[in-house]
Amino acid sequence: MIDLAAFRADPEAFRRAWTARGLAIDVEALLAEDARVRALKHRAETLKAELNAASRAIGAAARAGGAALEEAKARARALGDQQKAADDERAAAERALHERLLYLPNPCLPEVPLGKDSADNRVVGVWGEPPRFAFAPRPHWELGPQLGIMDFERAAKLAGSGFATLRGLGARLSRALINWFIDTHVANGYTEWSVPHLVLPAIMQGTGQLPKFADQLYRCRDDELLLIPTAEVPLTNLHADEILDPALLPLRYCAYTPCYRREAGAAGVGTRGLTRVHQFDKVEMVWFTTPERARADLDTMIGHATWFLSELGLHHRVVQLCTGDTGFSAACTFDLEVWSPGTQSWLEVSSCSTFTDFQARRANIRYRGPDGKPRFVHTLNGSGLALPRCLIALVETYQQGDGSVLIPPVLRPYLGGCERIAPARQG
Repeated sequence: MIDLAAFRADPEAFRRAWTARGLAIDVEALLAEDARVRALKHRAETLKAELNAASRAIGAAARAGGAALEEAKARARALGDQQKAADDERAAAERALHERLLYLPNPCLPEVPLGKDSADNRVVGVWGEPPRFAFAPRPHWELGPQLGIMDFERAAKLAGSGFATLRGLGARLSRALINWFIDTHVANGYTEWSVPHLVLPAIMQGTGQLPKFADQLYRCRDDELLLIPTAEVPLTNLHADEILDPALLPLRYCAYTPCYRREAGAAGVGTRGLTRVHQFDKVEMVWFTTPERARADLDTMIGHATWFLSELGLHHRVVQLCTGDTGFSAACTFDLEVWSPGTQSWLEVSSCSTFTDFQARRANIRYRGPDGKPRFVHTLNGSGLALPRCLIALVETYQQGDGSVLIPPVLRPYLGGCERIAPARQG
């Protein structure tokens, strides 16, 4: 949620930031609504003070006796009715303003490149070279079933389109990646969490999924719970309505969870196989830090994620998203993309973002500054990493002419020394 005090101080800066995102926000109307709320609050507080004075006057009138007592009581009743009406009007106006603010995105940092969509994103670094083959590389949706490690038909039988099953070494390879990711994060100072996959609507609101992206979430119709689209949601909200000890900052958390996304409107070749599915595994990183060090901490987080791709020997790049492609809650985002030889395309395996104090204001997460007063933390999050597209890149990059797939050396200890996945008899 935006800082209303900062908005009042420089509304033009917010107008420019939202325009850069491609949005036409009626800044004047928002300022007027905010002014009305503050005026109603002042009126309600004034009437409350008058009511308190009138209540005290009843005691003096009682001692005087006569008509003065009835007049004092009548005045107190009238002021009570006025104060209640004013307070109800104030509360309604505050709720309406709050609801409006929930739909306003975070302004991007000045460093974010201006642009309309992904075509305007900026490549900031490329590592490695595309693998070369003496044969035409095949996509994972052909390799996986041939190797007996992926089964899309049986997944569709179980849950419909947009799901996948992993089998044998495919399931083990996925688990190996998860364990390696988590082990490395813990060695880097992250605290591992195991968190619920179902959360309350208020928790989704805290990180910005609600109310704007309600159509992308899976709901439990008989309970007030939603399936998480990422571990960012429960990890960030672990400290909702808390004041953190500044000596503990930055806090670095990680968690493995399945992620559930409706992917409403998604269609085409970009959804084939494992590329875009409704349920997938991911290891998430979340930081709670101070405004002064948040941007540098984001670079550290990006380094933690790209290290995995280098160790896996995958051709990858880092892309800074432009204003029009930056997510609703983020102020600055860098995507990590791996090369898919089978489709000759780049696939996102991580988004690392700083949210400034946007999420902290929604979830009320604070720390005490040097003056002892509570301040909002800055939150960061990034995938470290998302599994499906890592599997895609691994299988397609390490495919061999005989149909087998080599396993990168760094993962072999997690697979009992296994070096190769060979085509298996189906059944």
